[in-house]
Amino acid sequence: MIPSIVGYMARRNFSRVMRFQEGRKPFLPAVSSGEPRLLYLHVPFCERLCPYCSFNRFVFEEGRCREYFSALRSEIRLYKEKGYRFGGVYVGGGTPTILPDELEETLELVRRCFSIREVSVETNPNHLTPERLDRLSRMGINRLSVGVQSFNDGLLKAMDRYDKYGSGAEIMERLQLAQGRFDTLNADMIFNFPSQDMAMLERDLDILLDLGVDQVTWYPLMVSDSTRKVVTRTLGRVSMEREKAFYERIRERLGGEYRFSSAWCFSRKGTMIDEYIVDYDEYAGLGSGSIGYLDGVCYANTFDLAEYCKRLGEDELPLMAARTFTLEERMRYDFVMKLFSTRLNHSELTAKYGGRLSPWLWLDLILFLLVGALRYSAPDWQLTRRGCYLWVVIMREFFTAVNNFRDFCRADTPATDRPLPLSRIQEQVHE
Repeated sequence: MIPSIVGYMARRNFSRVMRFQEGRKPFLPAVSSGEPRLLYLHVPFCERLCPYCSFNRFVFEEGRCREYFSALRSEIRLYKEKGYRFGGVYVGGGTPTILPDELEETLELVRRCFSIREVSVETNPNHLTPERLDRLSRMGINRLSVGVQSFNDGLLKAMDRYDKYGSGAEIMERLQLAQGRFDTLNADMIFNFPSQDMAMLERDLDILLDLGVDQVTWYPLMVSDSTRKVVTRTLGRVSMEREKAFYERIRERLGGEYRFSSAWCFSRKGTMIDEYIVDYDEYAGLGSGSIGYLDGVCYANTFDLAEYCKRLGEDELPLMAARTFTLEERMRYDFVMKLFSTRLNHSELTAKYGGRLSPWLWLDLILFLLVGALRYSAPDWQLTRRGCYLWVVIMREFFTAVNNFRDFCRADTPATDRPLPLSRIQEQVHE
């Protein structure tokens, strides 16, 4: 009952916050401090598109991809000219390693422009070859995050990943090949697939524990409104009835060897995680369809690839929409994101907002305390075991709201710049 209520309230609040302001030209806030932020770079190209994914992504075409990387580097230079400073860079997608030479040139530019301490890059299992791993290692990547999702061949086939990215056994061998080459090797997993049972989950856990990867990020399946029909057709109807049982088993099995970096990220050591929104209070989103949060302003870039490249060719930021958060929305945002890392420093939060918090935020704290989701040990509010799952529910709804916003934005892009339907992608692959 409580998870359902929390999910409903989170869904309602996030859908409201993700309504960007109309009738006002989107803008990037001026630099207000020298505090290093996180630089997020989006590379929206994949060899194949997964039916459940709502990120801005397109089927790979080399010429188009190279033009895009050139525009992305122009955007990086514009942020440098505006005086922004970044302490870390996260390259997501899509598949950022799809053109290693372009990725390398882009990371070299980032290092020339900013004092970067850590670099995290996403990839897919088919890119874990000796030659490509050597090149990625030479780029100085600290954390490589591999989209595994599951080692179960049946699930991989249902996700349309088996043919392109390999069987569960092949993915396991490639992860073994990648181990030790980076400070952190992360395996991205998904739980609560409609056809997944506890035995499948246990097998995935067995493999990960045997491999001993540095980090495991295990997301609940998140389906946006527009992908629901495709997901139902290819994977089955999504149900939340088993989600908690799956999560508790993941927590139980990994808890002995890993620590919580967030409610769904398990790490063997202190390191950057997928949820850079936890590690950094603010982050700039660069690339088509990327979303950033700077100085209380949440903004999004255009999802139209041609428009993105055109505007950067004219030295213009490719902003599409923005929303300035109210003071209370900023407090709530910090409250949710900091507790996602399992603890919130009360003194730091109150100091950030002039020594006082919104009465509504105090009400949230009291309610979560009463339902057993939080405990207080000065100076931190900490998630309890029950609280960890409730924050999985909250963050599932947060990312679903973001995905719904992405879907809304893509609906306004030209037909040539929309992701192809799964049936047509499969036709192209077979051709």
